[in-house]
Amino acid sequence: MALSKEEAVQKARQDLAQRLAVSENDIETQAVDEAEFPDMALGASVADEMSGQMITPGWRIKLRANSQAVEYRANRHQVRLYNYQGGNYRI
Repeated sequence: MALSKEEAVQKARQDLAQRLAVSENDIETQAVDEAEFPDMALGASVADEMSGQMITPGWRIKLRANSQAVEYRANRHQVRLYNYQGGNYRI
């Protein structure tokens, strides 16, 4: 099932709320921008993951909660948490 931009943002907000143990109402959406990523893992591969090396369009989702800025990357097929506490995560 393909994700819309709004569904990708909602998944990111739900994931961050769970990770930080806060309400989704405590999460601020700072920006949702169109982006092109360097590979099919949206430039956010996880350990030992291989991905196709082709420009992949998607969205850069910037959220903020508890004075912490967090970046998610998404496209119509996936949502990924980028560089969170030193790692990337598939949602």
